[in-house]
Amino acid sequence: MKQRLAAIGTVETLPHRVAAFLSREIESGDLNPGARLPTEQELSEKFGVSRNVVREAIAQLRADGMIEARQGIGAFVLAPEQRAAIRIDREALKDTHNMERLFELRCILEAESAALAAARRSQEHLDAIKAALDRMSGEERWEDGSIDADLLFHREIARATGNSYIHTFISFVCEQIRQSIHYARLTNPLHDLVEVNVGEHVRIYDALVAGNPAAAEAAMRAHIIGAANRVGVRLPSARGDHTDGAR
Repeated sequence: MKQRLAAIGTVETLPHRVAAFLSREIESGDLNPGARLPTEQELSEKFGVSRNVVREAIAQLRADGMIEARQGIGAFVLAPEQRAAIRIDREALKDTHNMERLFELRCILEAESAALAAARRSQEHLDAIKAALDRMSGEERWEDGSIDADLLFHREIARATGNSYIHTFISFVCEQIRQSIHYARLTNPLHDLVEVNVGEHVRIYDALVAGNPAAAEAAMRAHIIGAANRVGVRLPSARGDHTDGAR
């Protein structure tokens, strides 16, 4: 264990590495909800790091809402439903199945968000969404700045729902897929990728302008499925595949 941590991280990254290792043990069930974490001394010996490193790692897990510290007793693993924070391990997203689950979540959240936005959007909302779209299709379309504009487009749609919780959740998820956009730009012909991606966003925007919830939902769903395909992820099924067209 000592050699493993030394090989994958410098001193500055050790707290993060220890926290990431423990979080994977929690997510996998090796550390069950209610279980008490080993003491600082035990973890220090296990990982071959100082107690200060362990302390920082524990603080990070606590901030992420994965554990609860009880004074004089120790730190205990919280069940998912008890956690006060949402956390997604970006290392875990290197696994195709986990990325598939994240895109499936996006599809559910963002398709419904687009439908609500189409029904509730104001001209101010449309102007903000259009500004992000213009950045995506303008001079920045070949640069990384277009990724910021892409994510802003989605956040502004979430804002247009008028529901701050939707905006918070989608803003969080957007940051998790930033690397997948980078990957898509590296693994697809850039010109074709940009043209297809912008076209999908234009269709979403047009549906929002028209105030058509069904069209906005369908356009967003098609975009998320397309975005998943471009990074080698195939969503299990579109809604119609398992509902026979029923809604």
